[in-house]
Amino acid sequence: MWSLYFLGGLAAGSLITALLLQLNKKRQQTKAESEQTIFQLVESSKDVIYHFEVKPKLRFKYISPSLDRVMGPGTIQQSFKDAYAPFEKIHPDDYENLCKKITGELDYNQILLQRWKDHTGAYRWFEEYATPIYDSEELIAVQGIMRNIDEKVKLQQDLEYRLHHDILTDLYNRAYLESLFLKFDEQVNAPVGMIVCDLDNLKSINDHYGHKAGDVLIKAAAELLDQLSSPAVTVARIGGDEFILFVTGTTAAEINKLANHLLEKINSHNNRQSQINIQLSVGTAFSPHSIGQIAELFSEADKNMYQNKGERKQPV
Repeated sequence: MWSLYFLGGLAAGSLITALLLQLNKKRQQTKAESEQTIFQLVESSKDVIYHFEVKPKLRFKYISPSLDRVMGPGTIQQSFKDAYAPFEKIHPDDYENLCKKITGELDYNQILLQRWKDHTGAYRWFEEYATPIYDSEELIAVQGIMRNIDEKVKLQQDLEYRLHHDILTDLYNRAYLESLFLKFDEQVNAPVGMIVCDLDNLKSINDHYGHKAGDVLIKAAAELLDQLSSPAVTVARIGGDEFILFVTGTTAAEINKLANHLLEKINSHNNRQSQINIQLSVGTAFSPHSIGQIAELFSEADKNMYQNKGERKQPV
């Protein structure tokens, strides 16, 4: 009787052992399949995933294939071969943050924006989520996920451009000029000048030939004025027929010289062709100090412009 119990228990034990082995095998198989799935997702991801060792020496342990797709073939191989290659490709303005990232000085909770030079020499925009890895409170590695955001940056730049530029002429618009006025009226004290320009006869052309003809005249005047733009000269369209040249770091003599140069360019343009005749009334003003003076400066230039318009209408 006891032998039957013993054999029965042995058989049950063997069965349980077999079931446990089979279950463990399935778990290992599932784990392996899961790891393989994760690996495939990482390898096929458009994001760049990397692991960079800082200690005992600088070196990449892993870079996902997407880096070559974005930056050009051979980028990964070069990075594995030379851990300092990224320092040669980073934009100069982003170099400091790259150094901080591998020395532990970076705020890793913030998204890192950076530009990297690709195989064509063009800079590509990336946003990165970096994670430091420590051993005994010492930074030994950094791992992260980088996403190319060229399209996002371009869209943002296009939106900002449209916010600050006139749709018809592509000159700066009133909103941008007002922000510039505010800056020099309240924050930056500098010698400034204004040249206010009003396009003559626009209403007459709109009434007789239509607004399309008027738009052609506005764009022709804008192109001529834009030739005078520079880091010190901001050209803006602030109304249907009104333009302003805002000049910083200048003198009264330079403002008058610029206004005369503008009139010379108008005459030269009108003498070269007769289809689009540009007539501008011009008024100037200058102040050796900008803070608290912008409104008065504009008022003076505008007054001088209307005076010039009245003089031009008088019969010779």
